[in-house]
Amino acid sequence: MLNLFNTLTRKKEVFKPLKEGEVHMYSCGPTVYNFPHIGNYRAYVAADLLKRVLRYLGFDVLHVMNLTDVDDKTIRDSQKAGKSLDDFTAPFISGFFDDLKSLNILLADVFPRATKHIAEMVSMIKLLLDNGLAYKGEDNSIYFSIKKFKDYGKLAHLDKEKLLAGASGRVSSDEYGKENPRDFALWKAWSPEDGEVFWETDIGKGRPGWHIECSAMSTKYLGKSFDIHTGGVDLIFPHHENEIAQSEGAFGQKFVNYWVHNEWLLVEGQKMSKSLGNFFNLRDLLDKGFNPLAIRFLLLATHYRQQLNFTFNGLDAARNSLQRIWDFMDRLDGVDTAGNPDVDFSDLISSARKDFKAFICDDLDISKALAVVFDFIKETNKLIDAGKLSKLGADSAVALMMEFDSVLGLLREKEVLPEDVKALIDEREKARKEKNFVLADELRDKIREKGFLVEDSPKGVRWKKV
Repeated sequence: MLNLFNTLTRKKEVFKPLKEGEVHMYSCGPTVYNFPHIGNYRAYVAADLLKRVLRYLGFDVLHVMNLTDVDDKTIRDSQKAGKSLDDFTAPFISGFFDDLKSLNILLADVFPRATKHIAEMVSMIKLLLDNGLAYKGEDNSIYFSIKKFKDYGKLAHLDKEKLLAGASGRVSSDEYGKENPRDFALWKAWSPEDGEVFWETDIGKGRPGWHIECSAMSTKYLGKSFDIHTGGVDLIFPHHENEIAQSEGAFGQKFVNYWVHNEWLLVEGQKMSKSLGNFFNLRDLLDKGFNPLAIRFLLLATHYRQQLNFTFNGLDAARNSLQRIWDFMDRLDGVDTAGNPDVDFSDLISSARKDFKAFICDDLDISKALAVVFDFIKETNKLIDAGKLSKLGADSAVALMMEFDSVLGLLREKEVLPEDVKALIDEREKARKEKNFVLADELRDKIREKGFLVEDSPKGVRWKKV
């Protein structure tokens, strides 16, 4: 039984999908005017963890993640670059998929692009106009009237009346051509600053607002009501609040049952800022020599509802923890003692599996689940050291670790030894047999320079990628 903290109700709830055995899930994806920063990837790793847990529990998951390829930023920066919107956003979209692969994030089933779903947005805006929840402003843009949607503020737990009163006291409505400064744009009428970015539609010449994009694309692929919506806490208000208002205002039914939000990522205790020099995307960290799976480990290991303080010391620690897992898998691969796994080891496996599942089902408590994994590694290593783990027992341990990894996504693919490295290892073995240890040490260093370590054991030479 999976329990999730629901931002809508501010409490943990037993997860019950709308349709038994199936989960429809939406995640806010990147705005492709640049490469996502590591704070963005915390949200994508958190969504990946949730999806993996759902699949681990036997659910079929239909996952949709949008690509915002038209908004103020994409238009502004494409014009600065002297490129069309498509040409400008294409490399950032391609780079995003490269990053997902590097971080071992499972791909969503659908990645809808905003520019390919204008018709769906226009249809939804027409419904809101027909339902009396939207209006055309003096600037010919179309706005959502929050005072006419009675539940506005329910996700962020805000008082709508105070919102309206506060806004009217600070900003002139006439300045924006709308009835209330808090009203948000559904459709932005074309202006010369938009250049060639516009669509001729039944509701006028222009482009969509940001919020309507997610409402239109999520409901197209997942239905007017669906199970889970994920994103960072920074999106709760106004973006997700506005999604609810638009979707429920258009269709007259509950939009999403469970809202799952991850907390902020800080860098050395501070919010990321280019002026502070602590703004990193994935490429910055890869260029510094960090393994992408170590970055995944760091983003994963802190509970998603706790702030994560990113530090390079923390990244080093994540790399070391990850190496412990990899080294353990290598050790298991080398166990060849005959016999059957004893009862105590079978009990250890059963206990670890039970505890791991209990923790991930408790609002994705990954910190405690990882503690179970490392405790299992420690106890199993003791058996290997004592020569008490059989080959069948090692195979059982490998199977359990693979099961855990279906949730964690931390194991690397089986390495293939390059031919030139294999030749160096063979040459080193020959030198050792001839007791030419000086040459053997030189060859070990050459092998290390190529990214591999060799270890001598009674059972022969073992190697691993650094």
